[in-house]
Amino acid sequence: MPTCLITGITGQDGAYLAQLLLSKGCRVVGLVRHSATLDFVGERLQSLGVLEHVELMSGDLIDLTSLIRVVSACEPDEIYNLGAQSFVATSWNEPILTGQVTGIGTLVMLEAIRIVNRKTRFYQASSSEMFGLIQQPKQNEKTRFYPRSPYAVAKLYAHWMTVNYRESHGMHASSGILFNHESPLRGIEFVTRKITDGVARIKLGMAKDLALGNLDARRDWGHARDYVRAMWLMLQQEKPDDYVVATGQTVSVREFCRIAFDVVGLNWEDYVTTRSDLIRPAEVDVLCGDATKARTILGWAPTISFSDMVTEMVEADLRRHSARNHVARRPDP
Repeated sequence: MPTCLITGITGQDGAYLAQLLLSKGCRVVGLVRHSATLDFVGERLQSLGVLEHVELMSGDLIDLTSLIRVVSACEPDEIYNLGAQSFVATSWNEPILTGQVTGIGTLVMLEAIRIVNRKTRFYQASSSEMFGLIQQPKQNEKTRFYPRSPYAVAKLYAHWMTVNYRESHGMHASSGILFNHESPLRGIEFVTRKITDGVARIKLGMAKDLALGNLDARRDWGHARDYVRAMWLMLQQEKPDDYVVATGQTVSVREFCRIAFDVVGLNWEDYVTTRSDLIRPAEVDVLCGDATKARTILGWAPTISFSDMVTEMVEADLRRHSARNHVARRPDP
Protein backbone atom coordinates (compact mmCIF):
# COMPACT_ATOMS: atom_id res chain seq x y z
CA MET A 1 0.00 0.00 0.00
CA PRO A 2 1.79 3.17 -1.18
CA THR A 3 1.69 6.10 1.23
CA CYS A 4 0.82 9.46 -0.34
CA LEU A 5 1.18 12.82 1.40
CA ILE A 6 -0.96 15.69 0.11
CA THR A 7 -0.36 19.31 1.03
CA GLY A 8 -3.44 21.44 0.40
CA ILE A 9 -5.70 18.45 1.04
CA THR A 10 -8.44 20.82 2.28
CA GLY A 11 -8.77 22.40 -1.17
CA GLN A 12 -10.65 21.39 -4.29
CA ASP A 13 -7.77 19.45 -5.87
CA GLY A 14 -6.65 17.94 -2.58
CA ALA A 15 -10.08 16.45 -1.91
CA TYR A 16 -10.49 14.96 -5.38
CA LEU A 17 -6.92 13.66 -5.33
CA ALA A 18 -7.47 12.03 -1.94
CA GLN A 19 -10.57 10.32 -3.31
CA LEU A 20 -8.63 9.08 -6.36
CA LEU A 21 -5.67 7.78 -4.36
CA LEU A 22 -7.93 5.97 -1.90
CA SER A 23 -9.70 4.28 -4.82
CA LYS A 24 -6.30 2.96 -5.90
CA GLY A 25 -5.61 1.43 -2.49
CA CYS A 26 -3.19 4.10 -1.24
CA ARG A 27 -2.74 5.28 2.30
CA VAL A 28 -3.48 9.01 2.21
CA VAL A 29 -2.00 11.51 4.65
CA GLY A 30 -2.96 15.17 4.52
CA LEU A 31 -0.92 18.12 5.78
CA VAL A 32 -3.00 20.77 7.54
CA ARG A 33 -1.99 23.99 9.24
CA HIS A 34 -1.93 24.13 13.02
CA SER A 35 -4.57 26.88 12.97
CA ALA A 36 -7.05 25.03 10.73
CA THR A 37 -10.32 24.08 12.40
CA LEU A 38 -11.80 20.61 11.99
CA ASP A 39 -14.94 21.97 10.29
CA PHE A 40 -12.90 23.82 7.67
CA VAL A 41 -10.56 20.89 7.14
CA GLY A 42 -13.33 18.38 6.67
CA GLU A 43 -15.85 20.20 4.50
CA ARG A 44 -14.69 19.13 1.03
CA LEU A 45 -13.35 15.76 2.14
CA GLN A 46 -16.63 15.05 3.90
CA SER A 47 -18.62 15.97 0.80
CA LEU A 48 -16.75 13.27 -1.14
CA GLY A 49 -17.13 10.74 1.67
CA VAL A 50 -13.40 10.34 2.30
CA LEU A 51 -12.74 12.33 5.50
CA GLU A 52 -12.77 9.25 7.72
CA HIS A 53 -10.34 7.44 5.42
CA VAL A 54 -7.50 9.97 5.42
CA GLU A 55 -4.95 10.74 8.12
CA LEU A 56 -4.36 14.39 8.96
CA MET A 57 -1.04 15.68 10.29
CA SER A 58 -0.31 19.26 11.34
CA GLY A 59 2.53 21.17 9.77
CA ASP A 60 3.43 24.31 7.87
CA LEU A 61 4.87 24.71 4.38
CA ILE A 62 7.25 27.44 5.46
CA ASP A 63 8.56 25.56 8.50
CA LEU A 64 11.30 23.11 7.52
CA THR A 65 11.35 21.49 10.96
CA SER A 66 7.66 20.60 10.79
CA LEU A 67 7.96 19.20 7.25
CA ILE A 68 10.95 17.06 8.19
CA ARG A 69 8.93 15.75 11.13
CA VAL A 70 5.91 14.94 8.96
CA VAL A 71 7.89 13.33 6.13
CA SER A 72 9.92 11.27 8.62
CA ALA A 73 6.80 10.15 10.48
CA CYS A 74 4.58 9.08 7.58
CA GLU A 75 7.38 7.95 5.20
CA PRO A 76 5.52 8.81 1.99
CA ASP A 77 6.26 7.15 -1.33
CA GLU A 78 4.68 10.11 -3.11
CA ILE A 79 4.15 13.75 -2.13
CA TYR A 80 1.66 15.96 -3.95
CA ASN A 81 2.36 19.62 -3.22
CA LEU A 82 -0.96 21.39 -3.79
CA GLY A 83 -0.74 23.77 -0.83
CA ALA A 84 -0.50 27.46 -1.74
CA GLN A 85 -2.05 30.89 -1.49
CA SER A 86 -3.88 30.15 -4.71
CA PHE A 87 -6.16 33.12 -5.35
CA VAL A 88 -4.63 35.40 -7.97
CA ALA A 89 -6.50 38.55 -6.89
CA THR A 90 -5.33 38.17 -3.28
CA SER A 91 -1.70 37.97 -4.39
CA TRP A 92 -1.62 41.71 -5.20
CA ASN A 93 -2.84 42.55 -1.71
CA GLU A 94 -0.66 39.94 0.00
CA PRO A 95 2.40 39.52 -2.25
CA ILE A 96 4.84 38.64 0.54
CA LEU A 97 2.61 35.95 2.01
CA THR A 98 2.01 34.59 -1.49
CA GLY A 99 5.75 34.49 -2.16
CA GLN A 100 6.45 32.73 1.11
CA VAL A 101 3.74 30.06 0.94
CA THR A 102 3.37 29.52 -2.81
CA GLY A 103 7.02 29.96 -3.72
CA ILE A 104 9.29 29.30 -0.74
CA GLY A 105 6.91 26.66 0.62
CA THR A 106 7.70 24.43 -2.34
CA LEU A 107 11.43 24.85 -1.75
CA VAL A 108 11.01 23.93 1.92
CA MET A 109 9.19 20.72 0.98
CA LEU A 110 11.82 19.83 -1.61
CA GLU A 111 14.53 20.37 0.98
CA ALA A 112 12.69 18.18 3.48
CA ILE A 113 12.55 15.39 0.89
CA ARG A 114 16.24 15.82 0.10
CA ILE A 115 17.13 15.52 3.77
CA VAL A 116 14.80 12.65 4.70
CA ASN A 117 14.50 10.46 1.59
CA ARG A 118 15.43 11.49 -1.94
CA LYS A 119 13.60 8.47 -3.37
CA THR A 120 10.23 10.00 -2.48
CA ARG A 121 8.42 11.03 -5.65
CA PHE A 122 7.29 14.67 -5.74
CA TYR A 123 4.54 16.43 -7.66
CA GLN A 124 4.46 20.23 -7.89
CA ALA A 125 1.24 22.02 -8.79
CA SER A 126 2.47 24.56 -11.31
CA SER A 127 0.04 26.92 -13.02
CA SER A 128 -0.92 28.19 -16.46
CA GLU A 129 -0.79 31.68 -14.91
CA MET A 130 2.99 31.41 -15.31
CA PHE A 131 2.48 31.97 -19.07
CA GLY A 132 0.70 35.26 -18.35
CA LEU A 133 1.27 37.55 -21.31
CA ILE A 134 1.22 34.70 -23.81
CA GLN A 135 4.04 34.30 -26.31
CA GLN A 136 2.19 31.92 -28.65
CA PRO A 137 -1.51 31.06 -29.24
CA LYS A 138 -1.33 27.69 -27.47
CA GLN A 139 1.05 27.15 -24.60
CA ASN A 140 3.07 23.96 -24.14
CA GLU A 141 6.04 22.88 -22.02
CA LYS A 142 8.46 24.86 -24.20
CA THR A 143 6.52 28.13 -24.26
CA ARG A 144 8.30 31.09 -22.67
CA PHE A 145 6.86 32.18 -19.32
CA TYR A 146 5.74 35.78 -18.70
CA PRO A 147 3.98 35.93 -15.29
CA ARG A 148 1.60 38.83 -14.69
CA SER A 149 0.77 38.57 -10.98
CA PRO A 150 2.62 37.96 -7.70
CA TYR A 151 0.89 34.56 -7.60
CA ALA A 152 2.23 33.63 -11.03
CA VAL A 153 5.74 34.81 -10.14
CA ALA A 154 5.68 32.70 -6.95
CA LYS A 155 4.45 29.68 -8.90
CA LEU A 156 7.23 30.19 -11.44
CA TYR A 157 9.84 30.21 -8.67
CA ALA A 158 8.39 26.97 -7.29
CA HIS A 159 8.33 25.45 -10.77
CA TRP A 160 12.00 26.17 -11.46
CA MET A 161 13.06 24.99 -8.01
CA THR A 162 11.34 21.68 -8.77
CA VAL A 163 13.32 21.43 -12.01
CA ASN A 164 16.49 22.37 -10.15
CA TYR A 165 16.09 19.70 -7.47
CA ARG A 166 15.30 17.12 -10.13
CA GLU A 167 18.46 17.95 -12.06
CA SER A 168 20.75 18.73 -9.10
CA HIS A 169 19.78 15.96 -6.70
CA GLY A 170 18.41 13.27 -8.99
CA MET A 171 14.94 13.47 -7.41
CA HIS A 172 11.79 12.16 -9.06
CA ALA A 173 10.20 15.62 -9.12
CA SER A 174 7.56 16.49 -11.71
CA SER A 175 5.45 19.58 -12.34
CA GLY A 176 1.96 19.68 -13.75
CA ILE A 177 1.36 22.99 -15.51
CA LEU A 178 -2.38 22.90 -14.96
CA PHE A 179 -4.74 25.20 -16.78
CA ASN A 180 -7.94 26.33 -15.05
CA HIS A 181 -9.93 23.48 -13.58
CA GLU A 182 -13.19 23.82 -11.72
CA SER A 183 -15.85 21.82 -9.88
CA PRO A 184 -18.59 22.21 -7.26
CA LEU A 185 -15.75 22.17 -4.70
CA ARG A 186 -14.11 25.31 -6.12
CA GLY A 187 -13.70 28.16 -3.63
CA ILE A 188 -16.37 30.84 -3.76
CA GLU A 189 -13.74 33.54 -4.36
CA PHE A 190 -12.95 32.16 -7.84
CA VAL A 191 -14.91 33.62 -10.75
CA THR A 192 -16.40 30.28 -11.84
CA ARG A 193 -17.96 29.56 -8.43
CA LYS A 194 -18.89 33.21 -8.09
CA ILE A 195 -20.89 32.82 -11.29
CA THR A 196 -22.57 29.51 -10.47
CA ASP A 197 -23.29 30.59 -6.90
CA GLY A 198 -24.71 33.87 -8.20
CA VAL A 199 -26.91 32.02 -10.69
CA ALA A 200 -28.30 29.83 -7.90
CA ARG A 201 -28.94 32.81 -5.62
CA ILE A 202 -30.71 34.75 -8.37
CA LYS A 203 -32.84 31.74 -9.37
CA LEU A 204 -33.89 31.23 -5.75
CA GLY A 205 -34.73 34.92 -5.25
CA MET A 206 -31.81 35.53 -2.89
CA ALA A 207 -30.05 38.06 -5.16
CA LYS A 208 -30.97 40.40 -8.02
CA ASP A 209 -27.71 40.70 -9.94
CA LEU A 210 -24.16 39.43 -10.31
CA ALA A 211 -21.17 41.81 -10.47
CA LEU A 212 -18.09 40.66 -12.40
CA GLY A 213 -14.92 42.14 -13.86
CA ASN A 214 -13.51 41.42 -17.32
CA LEU A 215 -16.14 39.43 -19.24
CA ASP A 216 -13.87 39.04 -22.26
CA ALA A 217 -11.09 37.11 -20.49
CA ARG A 218 -10.80 33.64 -22.01
CA ARG A 219 -9.59 30.54 -20.19
CA ASP A 220 -9.01 26.87 -20.94
CA TRP A 221 -11.38 25.34 -18.37
CA GLY A 222 -11.53 21.65 -17.40
CA HIS A 223 -12.86 19.61 -14.48
CA ALA A 224 -10.70 19.12 -11.38
CA ARG A 225 -11.57 15.42 -11.23
CA ASP A 226 -9.90 14.92 -14.63
CA TYR A 227 -6.88 17.01 -13.68
CA VAL A 228 -5.97 15.18 -10.46
CA ARG A 229 -5.84 11.98 -12.50
CA ALA A 230 -3.06 13.61 -14.54
CA MET A 231 -1.17 14.38 -11.31
CA TRP A 232 -1.25 10.74 -10.30
CA LEU A 233 -0.16 9.58 -13.77
CA MET A 234 2.92 11.83 -13.65
CA LEU A 235 4.26 10.12 -10.54
CA GLN A 236 3.71 6.67 -12.04
CA GLN A 237 6.19 7.37 -14.85
CA GLU A 238 9.70 5.94 -14.78
CA LYS A 239 11.21 9.37 -15.45
CA PRO A 240 10.10 12.69 -13.91
CA ASP A 241 9.13 15.52 -16.23
CA ASP A 242 6.88 18.55 -16.66
CA TYR A 243 3.48 18.37 -18.36
CA VAL A 244 0.87 20.85 -19.51
CA VAL A 245 -2.63 19.67 -18.57
CA ALA A 246 -5.42 21.38 -20.52
CA THR A 247 -8.41 20.84 -22.80
CA GLY A 248 -7.04 22.90 -25.68
CA GLN A 249 -10.23 24.98 -25.93
CA THR A 250 -11.04 28.40 -24.49
CA VAL A 251 -14.29 29.91 -23.24
CA SER A 252 -14.83 33.53 -22.23
CA VAL A 253 -16.23 34.60 -18.88
CA ARG A 254 -19.15 36.00 -20.87
CA GLU A 255 -19.88 32.58 -22.42
CA PHE A 256 -19.48 30.91 -19.02
CA CYS A 257 -22.21 33.22 -17.73
CA ARG A 258 -24.51 32.42 -20.65
CA ILE A 259 -24.21 28.67 -20.18
CA ALA A 260 -24.61 28.90 -16.38
CA PHE A 261 -27.77 31.03 -16.61
CA ASP A 262 -29.13 28.74 -19.35
CA VAL A 263 -29.07 25.89 -16.82
CA VAL A 264 -31.82 27.65 -14.84
CA GLY A 265 -33.63 29.11 -17.83
CA LEU A 266 -32.55 32.73 -17.37
CA ASN A 267 -30.96 35.28 -19.72
CA TRP A 268 -27.56 36.24 -18.30
CA GLU A 269 -27.69 39.75 -19.79
CA ASP A 270 -30.61 40.59 -17.51
CA TYR A 271 -28.54 40.03 -14.36
CA VAL A 272 -24.78 40.42 -14.97
CA THR A 273 -23.12 43.79 -14.36
CA THR A 274 -19.46 44.78 -14.58
CA ARG A 275 -17.30 46.71 -12.13
CA SER A 276 -13.91 48.22 -12.86
CA ASP A 277 -12.61 47.45 -9.37
CA LEU A 278 -12.96 43.73 -10.11
CA ILE A 279 -10.49 43.90 -13.01
CA ARG A 280 -6.94 42.73 -12.29
CA PRO A 281 -4.14 45.36 -12.20
CA ALA A 282 -2.34 43.37 -14.94
CA GLU A 283 -4.88 41.34 -16.88
CA VAL A 284 -4.21 37.99 -18.55
CA ASP A 285 -6.52 38.09 -21.56
CA VAL A 286 -6.36 34.51 -22.77
CA LEU A 287 -4.74 31.19 -21.87
CA CYS A 288 -5.05 28.02 -23.94
CA GLY A 289 -3.01 24.89 -23.34
CA ASP A 290 -1.49 22.29 -25.65
CA ALA A 291 -1.55 18.99 -23.72
CA THR A 292 -0.13 16.87 -26.54
CA LYS A 293 2.72 15.63 -24.33
CA ALA A 294 0.35 14.54 -21.53
CA ARG A 295 -1.92 12.80 -24.02
CA THR A 296 1.00 11.01 -25.69
CA ILE A 297 3.15 9.99 -22.72
CA LEU A 298 0.65 9.79 -19.87
CA GLY A 299 -2.29 8.59 -21.96
CA TRP A 300 -4.33 11.34 -20.33
CA ALA A 301 -7.38 13.05 -21.80
CA PRO A 302 -10.26 14.99 -20.25
CA THR A 303 -13.52 13.06 -19.89
CA ILE A 304 -15.94 15.72 -18.58
CA SER A 305 -17.22 18.35 -21.02
CA PHE A 306 -17.31 22.05 -20.24
CA SER A 307 -21.10 22.26 -20.36
CA ASP A 308 -21.48 19.21 -18.09
CA MET A 309 -19.05 20.78 -15.61
CA VAL A 310 -20.96 24.09 -15.52
CA THR A 311 -24.27 22.27 -15.12
CA GLU A 312 -22.88 20.21 -12.24
CA MET A 313 -21.64 23.37 -10.50
CA VAL A 314 -24.90 25.28 -10.89
CA GLU A 315 -26.98 22.33 -9.69
CA ALA A 316 -24.70 21.84 -6.68
CA ASP A 317 -25.05 25.51 -5.70
CA LEU A 318 -28.82 25.29 -6.10
CA ARG A 319 -28.86 22.33 -3.71
CA ARG A 320 -26.63 24.14 -1.20
CA HIS A 321 -28.75 27.26 -1.04
CA SER A 322 -32.04 25.35 -1.10
CA ALA A 323 -30.87 23.25 1.86
CA ARG A 324 -29.74 26.33 3.79
CA ASN A 325 -33.04 28.10 3.13
CA HIS A 326 -34.92 25.05 4.35
CA VAL A 327 -32.94 25.00 7.59
CA ALA A 328 -33.37 28.77 8.05
CA ARG A 329 -37.15 28.52 7.62
CA ARG A 330 -37.57 25.52 9.89
CA PRO A 331 -39.40 26.62 13.11
CA ASP A 332 -37.88 26.00 16.50
CA PRO A 333 -39.17 22.82 18.23
